[in-house]
Amino acid sequence: MGDAKMETYLPPYLEGNGLVKMLRDTYRSFSQRREALGLSNPGTVENISREVQKDVFLTRSMFTGLRAEFSRPLSVMPLFQYSHAFALGSQGIPPYGFTALLGTSRVFMQGNIDNDGQLVAVLNYQWNKSLVTKCQASIAPGPGQGMLQLDSDYSGKDFTASLKSINPSFLEGGMTGIFIGSYLQSISPGLALGVEAMWQRVAMNQGPEILLSYCAKYKGVDWIASAQLQAQGAFTTSYWKKLTDKVEAGVDLSLEFAPGLRGAGLMGGGAKMEGSTMVGAKYDFRTSTFRAQLDSNGRLSCLLEKRVLPPVQLTFAGEMDHFKQTAKVGMAVSIEVTPEDVATQAGSNGQPPSVPF
Repeated sequence: MGDAKMETYLPPYLEGNGLVKMLRDTYRSFSQRREALGLSNPGTVENISREVQKDVFLTRSMFTGLRAEFSRPLSVMPLFQYSHAFALGSQGIPPYGFTALLGTSRVFMQGNIDNDGQLVAVLNYQWNKSLVTKCQASIAPGPGQGMLQLDSDYSGKDFTASLKSINPSFLEGGMTGIFIGSYLQSISPGLALGVEAMWQRVAMNQGPEILLSYCAKYKGVDWIASAQLQAQGAFTTSYWKKLTDKVEAGVDLSLEFAPGLRGAGLMGGGAKMEGSTMVGAKYDFRTSTFRAQLDSNGRLSCLLEKRVLPPVQLTFAGEMDHFKQTAKVGMAVSIEVTPEDVATQAGSNGQPPSVPF
């Protein structure tokens, strides 16, 4: 079908061209062999270790102190709800935050404002099944506290190409900001290789900087391994394993190589190497989820999420640093109150819309 369309769109004076015909035959042969491999989409470079970093490890979910969240959905199609969040004794979390979100099959919008006046807005738009554009902006009191991030992800059958820009600007007489481009391609049913390039320039009085990193991902039947060789000598690798239907485990290793002075010689003493290792596990029960992790710095962390009632969820978090002899604990309660008309709407509509979160 694709070749027929290609021939239809060719101008008449190119149909008999020998070079065009050779290129067309080469492309057709390459596409057929590529299709015969049965390759799948490998995901994005940014989420190459998603199974370990987001699904098993609890670093991004860890908190301290007391938290409470009250949410109320107002509609299912489109998805529309708001929530109030309260925090006490939590590091890095404001005492109060208000969030509202709206989602359809193509658009997702979310806004959050806290008691300090910091505003965060997110907009995702799905142009088609392959292309998604994301925009995130934040405004906070004080100079230099604003941030703008633009992302675009194109997902093909066996590859993903992404473009990202952070604080792009032309106001200083030239281009400043951070620009990142990445490409991840499936080579075989299990192996995917990728590359990421970053161009950054803080100000016009400073020169630009270009960094390259490479990555690889291999997916087995019930395990996934990934590795990244980042710029400036950083190397990370992760391994995820599904032990049973309800138990997952993962390990992550990070190494950093940097020039150092390991001696009294004028020429230095070689490279300085630093590394860390983290091991974690996740257990899914009928109404709860338990995650635990241990790193090489002596920190043991645990997180338990328990659904006590359909609208009520309790979360307990704890961390113990054996080297520093310190401990942290946290508890959170989340309550979702769904009006009867919204529950009836959800039941009558069946599946909710696939929102591009």
